[in-house]
Parts: sequence; C-alpha cells; structure tokens
Amino acid sequence: MNFDLSDEQNVVRDLAKQIFEGHASVERVKDIERNHDGHDVALWSELAKANLLGLCLPEDVGGSGFGLVELCLLLEQQGRRVAPVPVLATVVLGALPIAEFGTAEQRSAWLPGVIAGDVLLSGALSEIGADDALRPSVTATRTNAGWTLKGFKPSVPAAQFAQRVLVPARQDDGRIGVFLVDPKVPEIEVQPVQATSRQPYAHLAIDTEVGHDDRLGGGEADGDQQLQFMLERALVGLCALQLGVCSAAIEQTAAYTNSRIQFAKPLSTFQGVAHQAADAFILTEPMRVTLLQAAWRLMHGLSSRQEVLIAKYWASEGGQKVVHLCQHLHGGMGSDIDYPIHRYFLWGVQIETTLGAGSAQLARLGELIAQEAR
Repeated sequence: MNFDLSDEQNVVRDLAKQIFEGHASVERVKDIERNHDGHDVALWSELAKANLLGLCLPEDVGGSGFGLVELCLLLEQQGRRVAPVPVLATVVLGALPIAEFGTAEQRSAWLPGVIAGDVLLSGALSEIGADDALRPSVTATRTNAGWTLKGFKPSVPAAQFAQRVLVPARQDDGRIGVFLVDPKVPEIEVQPVQATSRQPYAHLAIDTEVGHDDRLGGGEADGDQQLQFMLERALVGLCALQLGVCSAAIEQTAAYTNSRIQFAKPLSTFQGVAHQAADAFILTEPMRVTLLQAAWRLMHGLSSRQEVLIAKYWASEGGQKVVHLCQHLHGGMGSDIDYPIHRYFLWGVQIETTLGAGSAQLARLGELIAQEAR
C-alpha cells in the first residue's frame, strides 16, 4: 500500500492539529483535569464546529463520509496534545457501530447529535480478568418487552457523561447481542473512576430492562460481527492515540535535551542520550506503518484481524518503551508528576494495557494463525 497521505488527508490532519494546538495547551489540560471532570466541553464544541466529530460518519446523517484512516489522523493529533475529550469513546466505540449496523431509527436518533457535539456515546468492551472483549460477561435474557441485562462492566470510557453506552452481552440462546443502554437509569450503578491517564472512566453495575428496539440493528442482527467490528476499530483507535503520544513525547524530549546543559554541553550531544533518543524515534515507525495498514484494510473491507493485532502489539510494546525512554531522558524533571512529559508517560502506559497489552495481542495473533492453518 501507499503510505503517503492524500491532499484531503493532509487537510484533515492540519485542521485537527490547528484545533488541538489552539485549545489544548498544557495549562488548559491541567485545568480540565482538576476542575471539569476530565472533559473539555469547549474543545469538544470546536471539534463539532469543524465537523471533525462527523468526519467518518455517513453523509446522509450530516457527516463528511471519510474513512477510518482520516479518523486515525484526528486521534493522532489528540494524542499529541493528550487532549481530554472522548473522541475514542463517542465516535469509535459508539457512533461507528451505530452507523454501520444501526436501524434507521437508531441512526437518526444518535448520529446527528454526535456530529453536532450534543451527544456523547461510549462502548463497554473491557472485561475483568483476561480482558477478552469477545467473551462478554454481561448476560441478556429475553422477555416479552425486550431484554434483561445483568452484569458488571469495568472501565467504560466517559460512561458518566454518555447518553448511551453500547454494551455487548451473551444472550440466553448463546449468541451475542450489542445493546444501547442508558447509563442514567436508576437500575444501573455508575461508579466514576480516574484511570492511570487521568481521564474519566466509570464502572457499570448493570441490572436493567431494555426494549427490543435497543438491540443494535434490531431483530436478529449478528452481534458477533458487531462486536468484532467494535473491537477492531477500538484497537486501531488506541494505536492512533499512541502514535500521537509517542511522537509528541519524542519532540519534547529532543527540545529538552538540546536546551539542557551538562558539563558545558547540551545533553543531546552525549552519545548515550543520542542512542536512546534514536531508539525511541525508530520505534515509532513500525507503530505508524502497522497502524496505517490496519486502518486502510478495515476501511476497504479487507480481512484485517492479523493486521489489527500486529498494530496493537507495536502500539503496546513500542509505545511503552518510547514513553519510558522519553521520561528517563528528562532526568530529574521526568520524575516531576506535574511536568508535561509525565502526562505523556501516563497516557502511553494506559494505552499499552487497554484491551490487552503486547503479550495478549501476540497470544491472540498466534491463536488466529493456528486457526487459519487448520
């Protein structure tokens, strides 16, 4: 594939860069974390005004009709500023599955609001234990009025702000269904938590009734396909965020080591520093190319399971090495938890383990290769 960006993709990237740089300064990010529950409403509004929230949503609901590669360019710019807005939760985990599988009523009810910046969504993919999103622990029992959902979902991003959370569940017939759940009903206990990255998450204790119309796609839609769709795009979205985090961390480290004087010389002139910085830079390249390959194949409807797992492996393994190296090269300043580089370290470590760290991705890749070889 051609890894060069098109003119339109460059415009998308530059527009996203301009908005994030203009509205996600270091001091602004700190203020949002401390005083606004980790969600920058003003920045979210600016993204909506630029139609970046509808970037990859269909034109028939007001979106721009771009694809997953363009969305990854947006997420990369968010990662570069560690900007506290729920793009991954709302667009990737919520809006994309509704756009792909939702009924006409579900699409019209939620997607225009996402594009306008009025609706926040999320998806509950994480699981306790092995964290295998394809084996949901929530159960769905059919009733005359719809379904009874019971179970616990940990670490749902921005769930405390969302109007709907997409919850995969194991039905009583053994199949998987994905349900649009209102987290604000009394039967759902929302337990807000702050993740390692200082971003808002919530645990959901679910014991509630939903209607037939709340099942994504309605009727007997293929929930296994929907869940695989959600997981693959969530992993690719995490890879895009990680690429932005690591790229910005390297740039900050280069600036710091060039300006920090030790023994009358800039730190960057010492061989050990230069070697570690070069290692960090080199690690971002496989992150970039594997991300773009996975996103491009998904966007064109090609088989992508192996490519997605490989991309997340590099985002996990390469990403954590990069943020560790960058923090280390800051010396004593790197240990200051209020210094900007520390926030990149926190995001990098969080993304590394979300939905499976590198070892988990390798195990899944090996299992997939073995299945295809039989």
